[in-house]
Amino acid sequence: MVLGLYAFADIAADGAPHLNSAAGEELVRVERAAAVALGSRAPEPPGTLFITTRRVIWASEVEKGKAYAVDFLAVSLHAVSRDPEAYPSPCIYTQIETEDGSDEESDESDSKINGETELSKVTEMRIIPSDPLDGLFEAFSHCAELNPDPNAESDEENGWAHRDEGDEDMTGGSDAECEFSDVNPIGQTDEHDITHAVVELHINDQRFEDAEEAEHETHGNGH
Repeated sequence: MVLGLYAFADIAADGAPHLNSAAGEELVRVERAAAVALGSRAPEPPGTLFITTRRVIWASEVEKGKAYAVDFLAVSLHAVSRDPEAYPSPCIYTQIETEDGSDEESDESDSKINGETELSKVTEMRIIPSDPLDGLFEAFSHCAELNPDPNAESDEENGWAHRDEGDEDMTGGSDAECEFSDVNPIGQTDEHDITHAVVELHINDQRFEDAEEAEHETHGNGH
């Protein structure tokens, strides 16, 4: 497995990628006229997106020989984004784990050398298709499930977002802060849940104290 985004050069004359058939890699979906945006940078001109059973490959239709790839094992999260306040175009938002073990958004200058993008340090990528998102997201999720984290003990720990959770809700202006409708992001807890739990604990503690006082009064009265 290769962590991070990397340049992909194994493209055939017809523009299709050469797959690792010996390892069982198969092509699942092709999206024409799909753009990608790396980190906070502007989208690349449209290209062709290839979803395989092992990785995501994007090849430019404008600059021949320019292509990117990322293994599904390096994609720590993917989600549908339809909120125009989060991003102007509907897209598939992904977080990518890099060699340094990070999948959090890094400073834009950290992922560039002499003005050129250093792919291995890109931690976010958006896929902007020309067609509706549903079919692409379904294929993406299916292939993600084919590549579970080998170090994870359960599906909950490997960080995949397997279904469309509606709009990507960004808070505080950071694209890395995705909130889903029915689950909390890893490592975060809803403040309402905490408050509710504390209040409920306080009520239960108060009931317990009242019960103890009542029991002492009963014994004091000789009953």
